[in-house]
Amino acid sequence: MSDTNKKATLTVGDKTFEFPVLSPSAGPDVIDIRKLYGTTGMFTYDPSFTSTAACDSTITYIDGEEGILLHRGYPIDQLASKSHFLEVCYLLLYGELPNGADLEKFESIVTNHTMVHEQMHRFFTGYRRDAHPMAIMVGTVGAMSAFYHDSTDINDPHQREVASIRLIAKMPTIAAMAYKYTIGQPFVYPRNDLDYASNFLRMCFAVPAEEYQVNPILARAMDRIFTPTTNRTPRPRRCVWPRLRAPTPSPVSQRASPASGVRHMAAQTRPAWKCCVKSAPLTGSPNSLPVPRTRTIRSA
Repeated sequence: MSDTNKKATLTVGDKTFEFPVLSPSAGPDVIDIRKLYGTTGMFTYDPSFTSTAACDSTITYIDGEEGILLHRGYPIDQLASKSHFLEVCYLLLYGELPNGADLEKFESIVTNHTMVHEQMHRFFTGYRRDAHPMAIMVGTVGAMSAFYHDSTDINDPHQREVASIRLIAKMPTIAAMAYKYTIGQPFVYPRNDLDYASNFLRMCFAVPAEEYQVNPILARAMDRIFTPTTNRTPRPRRCVWPRLRAPTPSPVSQRASPASGVRHMAAQTRPAWKCCVKSAPLTGSPNSLPVPRTRTIRSA
């Protein structure tokens, strides 16, 4: 956000108050009312946040009404056609698309974190078979902080990075386990020789009684389904209430908790210059740098 030097005037009775107008890199200008209560003694009333920008973000811009979704300035249609899910995850985490060596290293790290602690399997037996998948995700992801004590400090850049990798890697495993539990089938462990989308499909649909061959067309389709949803990719964020100092997985489970039901689907069409909480910078991440309005993926 940058100051436009413009001012907005609020008149209440015979009193007039001025507030600065800020300009984002994308989306409409906003009136900075952070000092509204201290200046006027009044609050604004906007229950659904339909006219309020609660934060700024250098990561994702969404405007459902205009059909715009940008990740670090790149249009989602370019990312879906020229990149794949883990490439976009890298982009969101570190600010730039990876080169070949960086991508290979990132994919290897994610692949080797796909298994979950064996004791976490017991959580699923405590859920009803007809429980909503997102409710299962909330409970299980929130419990991860009890298993991975070496990456729960949100103020440590290295621990945030480790937690990010673990969450990206383990989320498909947890989702597949939730699905298997609802249909009464045994859990299927991940395999390190498969790519991200293929691994997810196998964990969802393979059974011990026979070998499962992943259809590459379905795997590519699944990868493209994953890619537009990376604005919800698990990324540890600084808590809106810093005094809570919640373990890293907690904000992610909180983010997932409302993500179900018809109201959630309707919410996706709302313009989202009032978008996600700004991610805490990771090691070497240029999150604090301004992001261009749009960027283009160059052909190899």
